[in-house]
Amino acid sequence: MVRNVLQQPRLALQFLLLAALACARSDQPILILGVELGGRPGESGAKAPEAIGALGPPEVVEVPYSTPTPDPIRAAPLREDSPEWYTVRPGDSLNVIAGRMGIGMSQIMVANGLANPDFLATGQVLWLPTPIPQPPGPSFKIIPDSELVNGPTGAAFDTFPLIAVWDGALHHYRETMNGSEQSGAQIVQWVAEKYSVSPRLLVALLEYQGGWLTRPQPAPERLSYPLGFVRPGFEGLYYQLAWAADQLNQGYYLWRAGWAGPFILSDGTAINPGPGINAGTAAVQWLFAQLYPADSWRGVSDESGFYRVYEILFGIPFANATDPLLAEGLSQPGLQLPFEPGRIWSFTGGPHSGWGNWAAWSALDFAPPGDALGCVPSNEWVVAVADGLILRSAEGEVIQDLDRDGLEGTGWVIQYLHVETRDRVAVGAELKAGDRIGHPSCEGGVSSGTHLHLSRKYNGEWIPADGKLPFILDGWVSAGSSSPYDGTLSRDGISLEACSCRFPINQISR
Repeated sequence: MVRNVLQQPRLALQFLLLAALACARSDQPILILGVELGGRPGESGAKAPEAIGALGPPEVVEVPYSTPTPDPIRAAPLREDSPEWYTVRPGDSLNVIAGRMGIGMSQIMVANGLANPDFLATGQVLWLPTPIPQPPGPSFKIIPDSELVNGPTGAAFDTFPLIAVWDGALHHYRETMNGSEQSGAQIVQWVAEKYSVSPRLLVALLEYQGGWLTRPQPAPERLSYPLGFVRPGFEGLYYQLAWAADQLNQGYYLWRAGWAGPFILSDGTAINPGPGINAGTAAVQWLFAQLYPADSWRGVSDESGFYRVYEILFGIPFANATDPLLAEGLSQPGLQLPFEPGRIWSFTGGPHSGWGNWAAWSALDFAPPGDALGCVPSNEWVVAVADGLILRSAEGEVIQDLDRDGLEGTGWVIQYLHVETRDRVAVGAELKAGDRIGHPSCEGGVSSGTHLHLSRKYNGEWIPADGKLPFILDGWVSAGSSSPYDGTLSRDGISLEACSCRFPINQISR
């Protein structure tokens, strides 16, 4: 019976989604779907599927296309000078060179007769032709910054009832992840929490790319690669969503750091960002740049593309925006070093990603005392850097909420990663600064040696350790360089240098 009740909203939504992609224009009203008996699916107060009934007739709402998320117009970086030669440096890849030099990767390959973009040698000389001129990308703002991160606007959103209501492929999906079977909703929630990317955005991407939310069976070409990122090793929902969240973070935090383009599209075209877009929009455009050639990308990025589907599913994304996420004058609360007094640890990693590859350069690494190398047990204690409530404690990760409101997406939050299961603090514990969290290890994420990875978030946004709000621990102030993991901690005229070693240059204690 439930299936019959839900059939009507699914069909209505699919019709509207198709219509949205086909004929939406900026001078037409937008159709908003309302849910009877208590809110949209996924919001607090929404009823169980049996009680929701059919979605009511679409409500017509005039939507202004101007948005409250201004961003300064940045100088167009697209290279327009003469062709030049480039010598490959250590650590270069063709994609990195293309992004740095503002030219499409395919242009470089054609100009140099390269058949495989993965085969480059240090010292190899490449001919870089002048980029093919392209108009800037769309200036239409797709989402506010607060709809990109898993922040304050997600507090009332519950992924599980939303997916259950539509009873599509995502609801029935199962995949083995981390040694146990997980549902589609569990995978979405896991990726949203780990990468701190909005679960609403992830669900909308799955629907836009393959109908995973509303269709009983996704589009055939989206069975193995739900988001359309076709590469061996990225099959299945988990790897596709993790890849997408990492790409969204890359676009978002690059924009936050002052990057001004160009986007390098899947066909190798280099396109400058449209004037005035915000970080959330830049992130979505960055993701779609990895999936679409120029002509399609422009359509996906304007008001009749992905935005239209997002708006039909969840309403006007700017209606409940909480931008700016970082208030003017925001300062870090007092934090101490994450180990006990008198114990000498090693500062092994300067600013680098909080999770995945691109969650800002928000993390610092510390290794416990001892001469053993690799993933070895340690009886040293990781301790709380401040007072706060433990929200999550699993899979090597501990999340501490400093404002104690029980919400990971609001206020200051501390991430402790690679904390061993043995003696690890429990969810719900109220800790004071200096209370024990657990032991450093290699558990959780990727690690080649026992250590603690420490990072900060505010309102769901990863806070770079090398930006305007440096990591300050017992007066030690973090700074970064042009490379991840390189960096320093400085206090009272003394500067410690991050090093995967145990030398005087990186020894630190309380």
